[in-house]
Amino acid sequence: QVQLVESGGGLVLPGGSLRLSCAASGSAFSFADMGWYRQAAGKQRELVALITSGGSTKYADSVKGRFTISGDGAKNTVYLQMNSLKPEDTAAYYCKASYISGTYWGQGTQVTVSS
Repeated sequence: QVQLVESGGGLVLPGGSLRLSCAASGSAFSFADMGWYRQAAGKQRELVALITSGGSTKYADSVKGRFTISGDGAKNTVYLQMNSLKPEDTAAYYCKASYISGTYWGQGTQVTVSS
C-alpha cells in the first residue's frame, strides 16, 4: 500500500515562497509519475506540476517560471518549490502518484497567499 504525506503548506505574503514536500512510503516513487494538484474553494482540482518516472516535467501555464517540481530518490520525496506566490495560488495542494498498479493521493496541505 502506497502512502503519500504532504507537508510545507502555510500562510505566506504575496511574492513569498514555500516548498511543499510529498513523502512516499510503500513503493519507490522513481517508478511512478508524480504530480502536484491544487483545488481552490469552489473550483475543480487542477494539475500544477508533474514529473514522470523518466524525469520529464510539465507545468500548468499559470505557474510556469514560478514553480519547480523535483524529486529526491534517496528520501523518496517529491518537492514543489513555489516562488513569487500570488493570491490566486491559494488552494489545497495534493500530491498524486501514478503507478502501473494504481493511483494514490495524499491528504493535502493548505497554501494561503494573503497580505
